[in-house]
Amino acid sequence: MAIVAADWTITRSTKVIAYIGDDHSGSAPSYATVIEFHRWLQGLADDAVASGDDELDITNIDPSRRSTDNIITLINGYTIGDNEAEHLYDGSIIYDGGDEIYDGIVNFGNSDVQIQIIQNGAVLTDDWWNYDSAGLNPNATAGISHRFMIKTRTGGTDIDGRRLIGTCRRFGFTYAEFSINGTARGNNVLALTDSDDLNNNTIVSTVAAWDQFENDSVGYVDIDVDNNGTDEHYYSQWDITADAGTDPASPTINDFYEYAKWLTMDGSAQNLYGLNGELFRGITHQVVITDLDSGDWNQPEALSWGSGVTAGTGQLLIPNANTITGATNSATGTAGTVTERTISKPFCGASTGSAIIGSYGLGFVETDLTSSDKVTDLGNNVITPPNYVTNTVAGLVSGEDRVLVGPWDGSSTDVNGDPAIDKDQLSLSGNLTSENISSIVVSEAIPSDTPSSGVIRVTDDNGYERWIPYSSWDASTFMVNTSHGDIGDNNDFNGVDGSGTYQATSGNDVWIAYIDKLATATSESFTSVQSGSRSLVVIVRDGAGTPIKQFISSWSQTASASTINAIRTTDA
Repeated sequence: MAIVAADWTITRSTKVIAYIGDDHSGSAPSYATVIEFHRWLQGLADDAVASGDDELDITNIDPSRRSTDNIITLINGYTIGDNEAEHLYDGSIIYDGGDEIYDGIVNFGNSDVQIQIIQNGAVLTDDWWNYDSAGLNPNATAGISHRFMIKTRTGGTDIDGRRLIGTCRRFGFTYAEFSINGTARGNNVLALTDSDDLNNNTIVSTVAAWDQFENDSVGYVDIDVDNNGTDEHYYSQWDITADAGTDPASPTINDFYEYAKWLTMDGSAQNLYGLNGELFRGITHQVVITDLDSGDWNQPEALSWGSGVTAGTGQLLIPNANTITGATNSATGTAGTVTERTISKPFCGASTGSAIIGSYGLGFVETDLTSSDKVTDLGNNVITPPNYVTNTVAGLVSGEDRVLVGPWDGSSTDVNGDPAIDKDQLSLSGNLTSENISSIVVSEAIPSDTPSSGVIRVTDDNGYERWIPYSSWDASTFMVNTSHGDIGDNNDFNGVDGSGTYQATSGNDVWIAYIDKLATATSESFTSVQSGSRSLVVIVRDGAGTPIKQFISSWSQTASASTINAIRTTDA
């Protein structure tokens, strides 16, 4: 549109050019290109006599100079302010001898995209360019959604080297960002578009109430995602099934994707790694530090560097050596090789709806992932998890049912014709003859589909099948969870007369109890790595207040999750 002269004034004594029309939310705000603004000024400057509130005519000093239609300089002391700049577009305005500059921004995108600007380490709070939930000064024919100006130099100093980052993070839509690594005079291009995100269709108020997700570890964390016995390194470990709260009841990896988008959406009030969620972008650079001063750099640590055009700020997320310090005590280190890392939008990566393609350095609890997921470690290696499968026994009564899931050879039955637990699944290697045993070694390799922690049964020399919780296993060794609240003297094998304990001789039976507990909920489950199948026996017994006849059934763990419901036949 052409400039609306009635919306502008010029004061001769101060040389201040002011916009006095309606604000963006008013009934009739007006906008003009920088060349229209210049033509208006020059049109007044050649008048014989000034009139009204436009105090400019041929007798006054020249107010402006055109370099191109997109670069206008106010000269001889004429000035504008931020309010005026909001109503000009399609180029740059320079004044005060070049000490003050507004540069033009043009976004090529869909008409309703809402964009935010990050400048000098902060999201600009007043996004006036998103006028009436649409872009300001669009040009639909050219595919332009927004045209506006941003101040990039003040007081003779460039603001953060004139660097800008444009983002669009409307919840329910795809996220994007675009960087300008130093604005030039005239128009500077952003290319921000968004569209419906088919994997983000939960309403925002629902996601805001979710409380099941926990960021268990922040900083340099070791996780063996691919279960090959060697840890990879990540800057964070998210727990998707932490049971930290109640919503969502059965969280999925796509629920986490939506939650991560909510944390970092436009207008977010959340804090993430020491930053406001809207400002967090993931890891952007990896920096080698040398010449370290004493002290510790604690993640997340605010950092700064350089001066003038080289000045910058950032956030330390993952020190892998704790010998350097940051902003908290002003100690320094020298930056060496800098590697720029590709960021994901949103920060967590992409979702297929049922799997996550994770961003650089973002880790998860191993058992929250499936073989369809992919993560990228800090070495920039794409890691594929094994196939974690969860089997669930449902239909239980909490506090009454005892649940046992054991191995089955696929054919053996007991005297009643029911499937019989394969109690010689493994065999003890070496005698157990002392109390408080901390590890149990078997003669065979522990099956690869054994849960990472759980329970084994070890037959002692009196025939008792000891309930032994383990915290981890490796090769042929189970590490006993000696701090488990229910272990009692189950791991005492000293066999002292009168002690009630017995030794266990090498070769005695050992078997894995995949579930072996008193139910604490209406269902109990176990998770393990499974690419083939394993035959199982399920036993549920309740002889308490609402007794049932024993439920016993064959079952199996395959490459897909499975649920079996206990049949509750009353025994009252």
